[in-house]
Amino acid sequence: MTPMLKTSLASLLLLAPMSAVHAATVLKLAHAAPTTDTQQQAAERFAELVKEGTDGEITVNIFGNGVLGGDQQMIAGVRSGTIDIELSGNPNFAGLQPALGAFDLPYIFPDRKTAYQVLDGKVGDDALALLKQDNLKGLAFWEVGFRAMTNSKHPIKTPADVDGLVMRTNSNKSLIEAFSLLGANPVPMPLGELYTAMETGTVDAQDHPISIVWSAGFYEVQDYLSLTNQAYTSLLMVMNDDTFESLSPAYQQVLVSAAREAGDYQRELNAKNEQKILTELAAKGMKIETEVDTAAFQQVVLPTWDSYIAANGRDWIDAIQGASHASADVATDAQPQGTQKTTAAVTQ
Repeated sequence: MTPMLKTSLASLLLLAPMSAVHAATVLKLAHAAPTTDTQQQAAERFAELVKEGTDGEITVNIFGNGVLGGDQQMIAGVRSGTIDIELSGNPNFAGLQPALGAFDLPYIFPDRKTAYQVLDGKVGDDALALLKQDNLKGLAFWEVGFRAMTNSKHPIKTPADVDGLVMRTNSNKSLIEAFSLLGANPVPMPLGELYTAMETGTVDAQDHPISIVWSAGFYEVQDYLSLTNQAYTSLLMVMNDDTFESLSPAYQQVLVSAAREAGDYQRELNAKNEQKILTELAAKGMKIETEVDTAAFQQVVLPTWDSYIAANGRDWIDAIQGASHASADVATDAQPQGTQKTTAAVTQ
């Protein structure tokens, strides 16, 4: 090949559209939330951003409402490559990387701002990087939110009100232990099975952020909502790492940037919708308890921190508290953070 021909070919490659360099790719994105939830809205935004950023060369098809399986099935699907991308709460990944359980400890985050500061910084990036060992690329942290308790028996204001309830939980060891300490009978169960379990009386209670309480229609089978805010749950967007690495660096950056932008959008939707949801839930007949003795709850569930430290050390707790500018006393004593009362304005 002559030098002139080599130069001409190089010039053509530089000038060629991306479609000539990258084969069209279709990615499957799965989540378990109802399609009315902000997870679906943000997933649609993510798909739009990816399409725009790759000039249509990458298309994202969304499968919500658990149609591709529960959280553990979806995670296994992403690891094996049968699903490309999925969204699940952080507790669902603690079985793969126990260190991630630190982010779910009761009262480790006092508010959303602190949680975002930690999750969007170096500590969050380091946590996502752990998942590479499991053939997962952590793209971004989205939001499930602060967890509130609902039940069919009575208002929950103090730890004694939880005693005896059959409480659906996720798979997080700390939350299961916390409810046991509160006297409940914890029953781990996928989100997709929860409505029927409450409807039939298999479980009395559950804890989820109010956005899920609304979008999943739990107000139809639960009479009482208490803003206990006992734990903050982040939502992880993960991708099959082999698939991610097969893409060009430019497209990898598009996916990461789109995931983070869509995550910010979802958080904004949650914050914006919160008061409206509380008003709507009250209108549907839910009795909403806005004053909760948070300090009493903290005292009862404190041993969950000790259990985590005994199993995993305290490096991640220290990193989280350091990133959130926790006080020296809290960092030294491993005491959970929180306010004395949880309050919110509700239109009854």
